[in-house]
Amino acid sequence: MELIRNHGRRARRAAAFAAAAAIAIAVTGCAAGGTGGGDEEVSITFIPKNLNNPYITLELSGAKEAAEELGFSYNEAAPLDAGADTQIPFIQTEVQNGTQILAVSPNDPDAVCPALEDARAGGAKIITFDSDSAVECRDLFINQVSVEAVAAGQLEQLFEQIGGTGEIAILSATAAAPNQNSWIAAMEELIAENDDYEWDLVATVYGDDDDTKSFQEAQGLLQSYPNLKGIISPTTVGIAATARYLSTSEYKGQVALVGLGLPGQMKEYLEDGTVQAFALWDPSEVGYLTAYAGKALLDGTITGAEGDTFDAGKLGSYTVGPDGLVLVGELLKFTPENIDEYDYISF
Repeated sequence: MELIRNHGRRARRAAAFAAAAAIAIAVTGCAAGGTGGGDEEVSITFIPKNLNNPYITLELSGAKEAAEELGFSYNEAAPLDAGADTQIPFIQTEVQNGTQILAVSPNDPDAVCPALEDARAGGAKIITFDSDSAVECRDLFINQVSVEAVAAGQLEQLFEQIGGTGEIAILSATAAAPNQNSWIAAMEELIAENDDYEWDLVATVYGDDDDTKSFQEAQGLLQSYPNLKGIISPTTVGIAATARYLSTSEYKGQVALVGLGLPGQMKEYLEDGTVQAFALWDPSEVGYLTAYAGKALLDGTITGAEGDTFDAGKLGSYTVGPDGLVLVGELLKFTPENIDEYDYISF
């Protein structure tokens, strides 16, 4: 089965994915009506990893679009940094506010659990998106693409560019990020199992999803490992910062860079030869699907049990998998040949 594919879907209207210029600490937008109990207005709050991240901005644009379609009272709140416990006060505030649907992208799978359990005890439906908590702390997990497909897709791209030998490194987000760690673990497992992959993984470093730190980490990798042949950066902040460093360095065209990036940020690096290909999905669909899953939970259409099905508006019907997992779609591969079809996935 092909784990990474060139997707021929034409670009949707740019306006559908445009986000606010910046995410405030807490921004609320209300819409009349709602579901889940007569004429009572339903409240839904999204708590992403942190602020000022273009990828997160796109996710939330889809969430807000769905909330408007559903007539929900929409709120988003987040810390300024992606620390392990920085989301807890925001979750606690939503418990006090009586929010009915709480969607969280945990920075740490365990740190948020007590607060999420308090929210569930208060009657809220709990959904994790983009990264997961411990299974017992939530009702559903909306994941972009399967862990195995994300890991395999990045390794396939690297193999196509440098073959199966040489030194490689990984530049990740935060050391505790559940999604990053699951992808990295899956990549390490695939490298160990695949006879074609004889790479020497010399380092895994963390840019904390901060542009400046990620740039510095990329620079440090090349200084510490001058024979490095490839870098994998499974984070949109990290890959963009690494590409920016490589684009003006002696390593441009010499060190392969693959990973997960936003087409609007990475297009220039495809065009100038800094990168040959990268991958992602449509982040707005993650937020959009999460809101519709919240509606289904609140309405009682689903409970989070394996085999439950629900409607997700323009995205169609979805089925809940094991452990409350719902996969949004497939991994998209971006190249110089198809990048213009995806310029709308931008900040």
